[in-house]
Amino acid sequence: MTTGLARDLIFLILQFLNEEKFRDTLHKFEQESGLFFNLQYFEELLLSGIWDEAERYLLGFTRINDNKFSMKMFFEIRKQKYLEALDKHDRMKAVDILMNELKVFSSLNEDLFKEITHLLTLDNFRQNVQLSNYVDAVTARAVLFIELKKLLEANPLFREKLQFPNIRASRLRMLINQSLNWQHSLCTNPRQHPDIRTLFGDHTCRNPNDPFSQLSVSNQVLASNQRLEGFFPVGANGPSSATLHPPYTSLMSNFSTATQLPASGSVGYGGLTHQAISKSIRDTDDMHNMRLPVVQDRMMQPVANPTQSHNSTFCAHDELPKSVARTMNQGSALTSMDFHPLQQTLLLVGTSIGDISLWEVSSTERMVSRNFQVWDIGASSTTLKASLVKDPCVSVRRILWSPDGSLFGVAYSKHMMQLYAYYGGNDIRQHLEIDAHVGSVNDLAFCKPTKQLSVLTCGDDKTIKVWDVATGEKIYTFEGHEAPVNSICPHYKQNIHFFFSTSVDGKIKAWLYDKMGSRVDYDSPGRSCTTMAYSADGKRLFSCGTSRNGESHIVEWNENEGTVKRTYQGFNMRSMGVVQFDTTKNQFLAVGDEYSIKFWDMDNDILMTSIDAEGGLPACPRIRFNKDGTLLAVSANDNRIKVLATVDGLRLMRMYESHPLAASRFAPESLTKNGNTRSLEYVKPQLIKEVTPPRIWKLSEINEATQFRSLKLPAQASTDKISRLIYTNSGTSILALASSAIHLLWKWPQGDFNPSGKATTKVTPQLVQPTSGIMMTNDLMDGKTEKALPCFALSKNDSYIMSASGGKISLFNMMTFKTMITFMSPPPAATCLAFHPQDNNIVAVGMDDLSIHIYNVRTNEVMTRLNGHSKRISGLAFVHNILISSGADAQVIRWNSDRWERENSTVLHNVAARTPITTSDTSVQFHNDQIHFLVVHEALLSIFETSKLECVKQWVIGESLAPITHAAFSCDSELVYASFLDGVVRIFATSNLQLRCQINPRAYLTFDARVYPLVIAAHPQDPNQFALGLTNGEVQIFEPLEYEGKWGVSPPVENGSPSCISTRAPSGPASHLDQSMG
Repeated sequence: MTTGLARDLIFLILQFLNEEKFRDTLHKFEQESGLFFNLQYFEELLLSGIWDEAERYLLGFTRINDNKFSMKMFFEIRKQKYLEALDKHDRMKAVDILMNELKVFSSLNEDLFKEITHLLTLDNFRQNVQLSNYVDAVTARAVLFIELKKLLEANPLFREKLQFPNIRASRLRMLINQSLNWQHSLCTNPRQHPDIRTLFGDHTCRNPNDPFSQLSVSNQVLASNQRLEGFFPVGANGPSSATLHPPYTSLMSNFSTATQLPASGSVGYGGLTHQAISKSIRDTDDMHNMRLPVVQDRMMQPVANPTQSHNSTFCAHDELPKSVARTMNQGSALTSMDFHPLQQTLLLVGTSIGDISLWEVSSTERMVSRNFQVWDIGASSTTLKASLVKDPCVSVRRILWSPDGSLFGVAYSKHMMQLYAYYGGNDIRQHLEIDAHVGSVNDLAFCKPTKQLSVLTCGDDKTIKVWDVATGEKIYTFEGHEAPVNSICPHYKQNIHFFFSTSVDGKIKAWLYDKMGSRVDYDSPGRSCTTMAYSADGKRLFSCGTSRNGESHIVEWNENEGTVKRTYQGFNMRSMGVVQFDTTKNQFLAVGDEYSIKFWDMDNDILMTSIDAEGGLPACPRIRFNKDGTLLAVSANDNRIKVLATVDGLRLMRMYESHPLAASRFAPESLTKNGNTRSLEYVKPQLIKEVTPPRIWKLSEINEATQFRSLKLPAQASTDKISRLIYTNSGTSILALASSAIHLLWKWPQGDFNPSGKATTKVTPQLVQPTSGIMMTNDLMDGKTEKALPCFALSKNDSYIMSASGGKISLFNMMTFKTMITFMSPPPAATCLAFHPQDNNIVAVGMDDLSIHIYNVRTNEVMTRLNGHSKRISGLAFVHNILISSGADAQVIRWNSDRWERENSTVLHNVAARTPITTSDTSVQFHNDQIHFLVVHEALLSIFETSKLECVKQWVIGESLAPITHAAFSCDSELVYASFLDGVVRIFATSNLQLRCQINPRAYLTFDARVYPLVIAAHPQDPNQFALGLTNGEVQIFEPLEYEGKWGVSPPVENGSPSCISTRAPSGPASHLDQSMG
C-alpha cells in the first residue's frame, strides 16, 4: 500500500480495469492494494455462498485478530456456513467447519462455542430459541450482508475504503493522452497527424533527414518485448540511498523510459527537473548533435541491485528477509544482538546471564563465548563490589560493534561497560573495562565528534558519559534527565556532531558535545520508554517505544520542527514488553511484537506485512538486521536465534560457508593511539609471515589451444588496441573501449544452444551496431589518443556507461547508444571513474592533476575535490562508506565517502624484500567479502585489509618476469586473473596468491611478439570465465575444458595460508616451470 499520488494511481488502474471489464484482475487488485473494499462484489460473494473467496477477499484488508469488528465478521461468515451445512443435514461438513474454522473463537467465548457445538445434537437447529426465526439460506445470507456492512462501517481499518473516489471517466487514458501531447510538442519536426503506435517509447515524429530516426524505430521494436518497467520504483545498490522512493510527480513520464532499459534493469523515479535540463543544455557546448530530450534522456536513474527482480520492487515485502535460513541455540535468553558492519555473517550476542557470543551464522558455528567477569576487581568501585556481593547476577543490556568492526562494546546491568578488540576469526581480546554508571548501563554507542573514536554510555544514574576509546578517559558527563536514561542515538549533519537521549519517563533530549546542557527537550509519543534510530543514509529519524500500560508507538520525526511527521499503524494489542525495532535499506522498519515481526514501508503508515518466522517467537522478539538488510536475526523461544534471509542473504551465507577468506589479524587503529590502556592484552600485529620451507609443486600449464576453450569475438573491421574491457552485470554482453575512443558492444543471443543468453565460448555473439551507424565515441583531447588514459564505469543496471578518453567525460545510454551528456572539459583530464554505490548520480572522477573530483551528474557540479596523491589517479573503488584510491605514485588512500575525508594511506612496497617499488599506474578492486581489496601494480599483486590498509598477501614478479598489465578477481573472488606484457596469463588462488594455472601466449596468439593483453575482465556469474583485450584490437573469451570445469589445481598449503608470498622468476623453459611455495 502507498500514499499520495501513488494511491491515486492505484485508483486510476482500478477504474481502468473496471472500464475494460477485467473483473477477476480488478477484484484481485482491490484485495492486494487494500485501498478500496468493493461492497457490491462482497455482497455478490455472500449471496452466492462463495464463502472461501469472501474470506480471502476480506483478508486483503484485515485479519481475524485485528480488532473486535474484524473478529465478529469472520465469526458470522463461518457461523452462516456452519448453519447451512446443518440445514442440508451434512453433518460431516458441519463438524469439519466447527473444528477447523469455528474452534479458533472458542478461547474468546467458550460458552458460545459449546452452544454452537450443541446444535449438532439437534434434528433441526431451529429448535434453538435464538435460531427459531431462521427461514432459509437465501434470506439468512441477505441478513448476514446487512450485519457485515454495519461492522465494516464501524471498523476503523475500513475507514475511507468503502467509497470509491469521484473520478472522471477514463482518467488514466486522458493522462496518457496529455503526456503524448506534451511529447509531441517537443518534436523537432511535428506532423499534423502524428503516427503513435506504442506507449513503450517516447513519441517522436520521424524526419527522413534525421540520423536518429531509424534508431527510434529500432528502439520501439526492441521495447515491444519488454515489460513496462517504468512503474517500478527502486533505489541504488547496497545500503540504499534516500532516492529509493522519489516523488511520484514524474510517474506518468516513466512510460517513455522503457526503450532505454535493458531487461535486467529497473527504473527509478528520480531525474532532472525541466530547469535542470535547460541549465545543462545552456552550460554544455557539446550538445549540438542532440535533439531536445525528454526528462529521462538527460538523467541517469538511480538503479537497483541486478540480483533483485522487478516483482520484488513492486511487491516490496519480497525484499525482506522472511525465510528461516539458520537456527542456533544460544543456551540462555538473549538480550542484544549486532551484526559485524563489514563481515555481515558475524553476529554478536549478549544474554540475560551476562554471556557474550560471536556466531558465524552461515555455518552456525559459535566462534567465541565469554562469561561475565570483572577483569580488575581491585580497580572497581565499592558500590559495584557491594552490588555484586548482594546479587551476582548480571545481564547484557547492549552489545555493539564499532563502525569499522575492530572493536565491540558490552553494556551490563551493573555499572560496567567493557570493550573488546577484534582481531579476526575467533580472536577477541580485552581492551577497556570502565565502571561507567551507578546501576545499570542501559545503552552504548560509538561516535567520533573529534578525530579520535569515542564511546557514549547512559545509565540508571540519569547521566550520559563520553569516553575515549583508546585510553578510557572520561571526556564529558551530561546531566539533565530526571529518570534513568534508556537509550542514546549519536549522529552528525554538516560536520555538526550531536546525539539524542531518551529516558524511561518518555523524555527525549538532544545534546551537542559541550557543557551547555541539552538543546532540545521533547516528549515521546505516549510518554513511552523509547529508542531512536536514523535510516542508513542518515536522513530520516525514527523512534519506537512502549508505555507503561503496554501501548506501543513507532513514528518518524521532523527534526527541524521537533514534531511527529508520521505515526505508523499496526499495534493492535497491548504489548507484553518493550518492543524493539530496526531499520534497513532506507526503506523498511521492523518491530518485534505479538509473537511476530512486523514490517512497514517508511513512506506508508499502514502495516505492510508481518511474519512469525515459522512460529516459536516470544511476545516481543529481539531483532537485528545486518548492514545490507539481507539477514535478520530474531530471538526465539528456548534460547534460540533464528536467522531470516533474502535470496541475496542466502547467497551471502553460502559464499562465507563454502569459501571463507580468513579475516586478517590486525591491531585496531583506535586502540594503538594515545599509548597503552588498562586491561589491554597487547600483542604486536604480525603484518607479514615468513615463507615456510619450500616444497616442489608442478604447475598446471596450457600451451595448446586444445587444452582449453576460447572464442575470438567478431569485428567488422580492425580496431586499435583494447584499452578497457568489462562484462555487463547481467553477463550477457561484453563492452570494450578501444584506444581510438570507440566503444564496442558484443551481445550473446538467447536460443537453443544458449538458453540463458549468457556469455559463452559455445556461441558467437553479435557485435551490436545502431541502425544510424553512430557509435558511442568519446571526446578526444585535441584529437590525440596516445596521451590519453581511457577509462569507463558501468551502471549497476547496465543502462548507462560513463566514459572518457582524454577529453570530456561522456554519459551514454547503452540501449540507444545516445550521448546523454558530456561534462568536465580538460585540463585536467579524467583518468578513472567509479559510480557511488548508493547513488549512481554521484561519480568519483580521478584526474591527471593528482586530484579526485566527486561529481554530481544531477546538479552538474563538482561536490568536492580530494587531494593526497602525488601523481595521476589510476584506480578507484567504492564499498559501503569507503572509497579506495590508487595512483601512479604507488600510493593507496582510504577516504570516508560520507564526509569525503582522508582516513588512512599507505605506499606499496615489496614486503618480503622491504624495498619500495617503482612508480606506475595501479588499480584496485574489492573482494566479495568487502573487507579486503586487490591492488594491481606492474611489479606485484597485493591483497590489503581495508580498515588498516595492511598488506595480508602479496605476489612479486621477480627480476626476469614481464610486467603485469592488468589483473582482476573472479566473480566469487576465489581466483585472481592476471595478464602480462609477454602475453602470459596467470591464474592465482586468492586464499594464498599461489599460482594455480598458466596460459602461455602460443596457446591463443598467432606468432606476433608485438601482441599482448592489455586488460582482463571476469565474467560476473561464471567464476571460471574471463576475457582478454589485446593490443591488436581483438577480444577473446577463455573457459576451461568442460570435463575439467576449472583452471588447474590449487596448490597445497602447509600451516595455513601464508600472509605474503614472494615469487621469483623461474629458470629454464616455461614448460618445466616449478613453483617455490610455502
